[in-house]
Amino acid sequence: MRIRIIGAGLAGCEAALQCARFGAAVYLYEMRPVKTTPAHQTADFGELVCSNSLKSESENSAPWLLKQEMRRAGSRLLQCADAAAVPAGHALAVDRSAFSRGIAAAIAREPLITVHREEVTKIEEEDGLTIVASGPLTSAALSQEIARLTGSDHLSFYDSISPIVEADSIDHSRVYRAARYDKGESDYINCPFTREEYDVFYDALMASQSVEGKGWDRLNYFESCLPIEEIARRGRDTLRFGPMKPVGLKDPRTGNIPYAVVQLRQETQRADSYNLVGFQNHLKYGEQARVLRLIPGLENARFLRYGQIHRNTYINAPVLLSAWLQMKTHPRVLFAGQICGVEGYVESMATGLLAGVYAVMLANEFRESAPTAFNSVSAETSPPAAILDAPPLVPRSTALGSLVHYITRADTKNFQPANITFDLLPALEEKVRDRQQRHRLICERALREFAGWWQQAAEKLQPSICHR
Repeated sequence: MRIRIIGAGLAGCEAALQCARFGAAVYLYEMRPVKTTPAHQTADFGELVCSNSLKSESENSAPWLLKQEMRRAGSRLLQCADAAAVPAGHALAVDRSAFSRGIAAAIAREPLITVHREEVTKIEEEDGLTIVASGPLTSAALSQEIARLTGSDHLSFYDSISPIVEADSIDHSRVYRAARYDKGESDYINCPFTREEYDVFYDALMASQSVEGKGWDRLNYFESCLPIEEIARRGRDTLRFGPMKPVGLKDPRTGNIPYAVVQLRQETQRADSYNLVGFQNHLKYGEQARVLRLIPGLENARFLRYGQIHRNTYINAPVLLSAWLQMKTHPRVLFAGQICGVEGYVESMATGLLAGVYAVMLANEFRESAPTAFNSVSAETSPPAAILDAPPLVPRSTALGSLVHYITRADTKNFQPANITFDLLPALEEKVRDRQQRHRLICERALREFAGWWQQAAEKLQPSICHR
């Protein structure tokens, strides 16, 4: 049974590579470059739009835990990310172009993956399985098709993109290298502000003009990815407690903590460009050039890309999806990535990995019996009694299991996309006061439970593997 995957972003590529890994033939559809989006700049697989960071690699942090689970399950995109890594302190950040090239090479090596460069406007429900991984920038035509299939309206939030500057246009006499709290090898360039410089920057930012809303009814920004001008409107010092927070960034030249700081993170392995960390915005390009050159060290900055805003689309997953990422009413259709209600690069890859694994198992099941939706509403950790051979469900105690649990069981009236955090994982049976110890124990439990699940999943997948 062939598996169709719509979208060659992070979730779609990870799903395709997992399906091929376990012997399933894949049609991978990507509409770019035939049809472009407001935010993508290339037609590359897995193009990173907003940032080049895949979050923390600090041991026993929630993002670290999710990546550890994925690595133990053989995530192909994390392998590409590790190969394309650039210095980023305690975070995993990548050279975007090298990362995309690595994904393309991995897909090209898989004879079971056939790539189609065309826009999909109809989801086939009668033959085979489909994984919808079209991402937050799903085309209007496909959005209408998804709306028809789901029988409900989409939800959406607005996301923004950080600017990128050329490295040789930075005035290095005005900046210094350091990682927050000395974590890492001084991987970030820091632009320090005095109080007077901050006041000038803040006033200019507040007086700047934003791009018109193009008829959008309202700008429903994702709270953890707010444009800098939206943060600034909440108070004069809000930037200093947000993306311009100077805490832990002592200037080695003076021994002092600056009044505020803008951090620059390396974009490429050649270190020829840097992005402004957390400086996504919705300002007109001319206003960005004027305001951002008020940052110390960027007076003569050459911008390779200005910040911008784009619309992110996602479905009401708690209403529509089972714990196996299947549509409850159309069990041959699965969703993965940001369109299913996760937020973040790694979270998108993770759901793509899981959707690919589940799709292979379901393809085997569909060959042998009538299509069945394994509905997680009636039973959280086990399928209905009538289903004897359902895919083993990833445990709730794991980061991946908790992420899926959230998107499939959250409040349907106030559903918002989520990153992985410890708040999503179940508490320990015994109360542990020390935060570091508590997180360590939660991670140990998660990795132990994940290992057991993956062994069970791998045994179920093994008969599907093509010997090639």
